[in-house]
Amino acid sequence: MKINALNIFAALGLVTLMACNRSGEIADTPTSGHITVSADESFKPIIESQVNTFEGIYKYAQIDPSYKSEGAVFDDLTKDSTRIAVVARELTPQEKAIFDKRKIIPRITKIAIDAVALIVNNDNPDSLLTLDQVKAIFSGKVKSWQELNKASSLKDITIVFDNNNSSTSRYVRDSLAADHKLPSNTFASNSHEALIDYVSQNKNALGVIGVNWISDLDDSTAVGFLDKVKVMGISKEPNPTSTESYYQPYQAYIAQGTYPLLRFIYIISTEGRAGLGTGFASFVAGDKGQRIFLKSGLVPATMPIRVIGLSN
Repeated sequence: MKINALNIFAALGLVTLMACNRSGEIADTPTSGHITVSADESFKPIIESQVNTFEGIYKYAQIDPSYKSEGAVFDDLTKDSTRIAVVARELTPQEKAIFDKRKIIPRITKIAIDAVALIVNNDNPDSLLTLDQVKAIFSGKVKSWQELNKASSLKDITIVFDNNNSSTSRYVRDSLAADHKLPSNTFASNSHEALIDYVSQNKNALGVIGVNWISDLDDSTAVGFLDKVKVMGISKEPNPTSTESYYQPYQAYIAQGTYPLLRFIYIISTEGRAGLGTGFASFVAGDKGQRIFLKSGLVPATMPIRVIGLSN
């Protein structure tokens, strides 16, 4: 009995030492403690839902999301200001080299499929664009609504992003703009809310926004935003013959890939042990977290989506 008791005492002591940090305080565990998560601000609505649900399940866990532009989030990650980040791209070779030098292997998990939405003023008669027209606008080849529709009473297009250093502006530069440069008629607002307000008050505006700000129809805030603006439909076909060729960023069209402006959401962890950050990342990538993405109108990375066609 003495040997067993000593073994148990030693094991408990080892566990306690492993759970302590250098200052002698108890470190966080996968379901308890306190951490800060640096997240791309374009994903704020969905990350708020994930954090609130996680904290509701695990009463001793406190997660403080810090919402920033994409560039600022990666600065936090590479400077070790955070060890958990939610972003819209993977690491660049230069960023990987920083972690290689520190002998850290980041864990990158794709957690959802998102989309970039284009929004216009409710009084704008044009709510359908081809992908070629979208590229022409963001390359500066088309700068007026009348170039797209001669009957339009609107004039010069004003392109508005949430932030010059945001993931949406980077996505447009990388995927839609010529030479990865935005045209001179591009401006930045102070926030997503300010962007939506600007578009709602300016007939010539074309807003670029992460779709999760307007996708959750159970969220009164998202529904309120949709009342203020129109979401554009986009066609991959250069010369569509009917309006059925245009798709808005609805969940089914994102899942099928028929809506063209798609991007992935990743959670990146540089945590070298099984701490609260690892627990939160596992939750988001697991069944409960994936169901939250599904409910919000995004497409979960691991949960199959059923698209049901109805016919008369």
